[in-house]
Amino acid sequence: MSGQFPGGDVLSIDPLPERAGVVAVDSLERRRYALFTPSPVDPAPVDADGFPIPVDAAVSVTTESVTLRQVPDVYVRDADGEMLAEVHPPMDESLPAGEYTLELNAPIKVYLQVAAPVTVDATFDRVRVEFGGPTTVRIGARSFHRRPATTIRTTADPADLATAVSHLSAALKTTSCERSYPTLRGHPPALELGDALDVPVHLDPPETGVHLELPLDLRELFVAPPLSYYLAADVVPAETPRLVTDRGFEYDLTGERGFEAEVSRVLRQCFFLDCLVRTEGLYRVDLHERAAVEPDLPFDVADCYGRPLADRLETYLAVPYDRIADHVPTWQLVAYVEPVAANVAALPFLVDDLAVIRSPDTAESSPSAVRATVLESYLRVDGGVVRGNDPDPSAGGDADLPVGSADPPVGGLDSPAGGTDDEPVLIRPDGTDAVERVWFEDSLPVGANKGVIDAYRNDLDRTPRSDAIDITVVCNDGAMGGERDAVAEAYGSREDLPFDVTIYRDLSTAALRDVLATEADFFHYIGHIDGAGFACRDGTLDAATLESVGVAAFLLNACQSYEQGCQLLRAGAVGGVVTFEDVPDAGAVAVGRTMARLLNLGFPLQAALSIAREDCAVGGHYLVVGKGGVDVAQEENSIPVLPVVETVGDDEYAVDVVAFLPREGGMGTMVYPCLAQNEQLYLAPGHLRTFRVSRAELEEYLALQRYPIRMDGELVWNDDVEAPPL
Repeated sequence: MSGQFPGGDVLSIDPLPERAGVVAVDSLERRRYALFTPSPVDPAPVDADGFPIPVDAAVSVTTESVTLRQVPDVYVRDADGEMLAEVHPPMDESLPAGEYTLELNAPIKVYLQVAAPVTVDATFDRVRVEFGGPTTVRIGARSFHRRPATTIRTTADPADLATAVSHLSAALKTTSCERSYPTLRGHPPALELGDALDVPVHLDPPETGVHLELPLDLRELFVAPPLSYYLAADVVPAETPRLVTDRGFEYDLTGERGFEAEVSRVLRQCFFLDCLVRTEGLYRVDLHERAAVEPDLPFDVADCYGRPLADRLETYLAVPYDRIADHVPTWQLVAYVEPVAANVAALPFLVDDLAVIRSPDTAESSPSAVRATVLESYLRVDGGVVRGNDPDPSAGGDADLPVGSADPPVGGLDSPAGGTDDEPVLIRPDGTDAVERVWFEDSLPVGANKGVIDAYRNDLDRTPRSDAIDITVVCNDGAMGGERDAVAEAYGSREDLPFDVTIYRDLSTAALRDVLATEADFFHYIGHIDGAGFACRDGTLDAATLESVGVAAFLLNACQSYEQGCQLLRAGAVGGVVTFEDVPDAGAVAVGRTMARLLNLGFPLQAALSIAREDCAVGGHYLVVGKGGVDVAQEENSIPVLPVVETVGDDEYAVDVVAFLPREGGMGTMVYPCLAQNEQLYLAPGHLRTFRVSRAELEEYLALQRYPIRMDGELVWNDDVEAPPL
């Protein structure tokens, strides 16, 4: 049984090929989720409309139990949709005979519908659902895929753009506080430049009585869309930026911090308080942030649920921000967007991420300033000696160099960089607490992603595929064989996912052209790149000569691969990791090895690179181009995490759980850290909480899955679940 999306059938529920059970497969998002049964089942298609919540595919099976190996949060609802129980490990729940819908928060949204008694037993390594005997179980699944439903055409005239921005909120699925869940915020309509304003007649924004008054200036109009979208506020011309409602409420957006900072603060505050209030609705969960903040709020959280949006807005903005600031989750994305017509098309994609948008006012950095930033941020200084984190100094390069050495391990940043017509200007965006920063401007950002609008469009045009995850490794430099062997071992080492890893060595230009044209989920290049292109055994291949490529994501582990990476995006790729300077072989091997292991475990590109930057001395010379949220494989337990462990005493450890958003997630996603002492959900992304645990508790936690661990400042790996690296 398949669900229909624009572009074809993308979701199916089929029998498991080698085990008893079924598997839901999202062939567009490249996600799969298995449900194991005690004996083989024969799934029969059923009407998807029979579920109280929309699904894209549905089948019926007969079984006495279902076992889930990828441990999800489980929510049990009655026939009226009322939530009866939430189950997180380690706990169990038993309900008498009745009609129930079980919601599984997995990489694919899965629902089980039964008329039977239900027992849910959740441990840290599996969830078992029993029905008291053979029972008809209806299984529904829904893709997390999001795409614009339509397109608005607008001119670059500010009045037309204001009208277009006002209509982006038509994609919201609700104006209740539940729109703080990413699944209830639809993808805004696409924006395209045209000769005249053309808004589809069926595109009706919600009537909320909230208005965003702005000067008709592109600078303000580029910053406002995420806030206008989230508040379903129409944009109206005025001399002074402010929020107003039909109830007579007014809120100035100029403030001491300035317009951009005020818009950011209002968005964060309204979103965060919605996340607290929503716990009175569809998901009545124990949210850590609500417990921490509620005693200091001047309003009753339960009473606020169900009020109109404009009423809640007035209530929220009466709260001093410093009362909640320490508990607002780290924002996923801050985007620096030059307010010019060519960047109008980027706005809906940034709004879909609920990004904070700023103008790129940061001054150009001199090469020496950028070099100092890389050294300070990515190398450890000890006793006047800069020490790289490369674990294998024998692989080449210098392990220890005096500060200010003429041969630093970060390459030639004192050579002209941005001072010529051939090389981009280096920029260092101002600091922010966001997980990800993206830069939409001609210069090249250091410490941020390079935004490329083509990459976002390419993501919408991906072709559904239900076969194994394809990873292509090309090593065109024999001296880099160590990286080739390391990544070959890392990729595909997942029993729960089918992988197809192909390794090529010493390719010709024609062969590399063919490889790049072949569909693949990930392309890992090891070798050399210069101004002419990819170095091959018979010359160079310039990606600018490629009309199209089949690779979705890539890592070009070669010196100065930035321009070639941007050309791959132009030709059809979605996102990649590149370098903007020369990188020593030893450093490149370290980065490539770390990135491969992280990507194999389900970390998105940006999250993987942020961890690799701290682990590898030359990590500061790498950046993401295109979409930083693209990944290679789904995470084993839905949310990628990095436990940061510090030894406190002989039998005491501090565990700081750092969560990253998966590709299918978004602001508003919740995560349940699987430590025995935890009983709450937390808002992701960012640092969730620091737990104090014993050695036994830490070993139990680290044995749950294969993730990286930052142990007393060093990145280690938990591949051997029987012997955590303590």
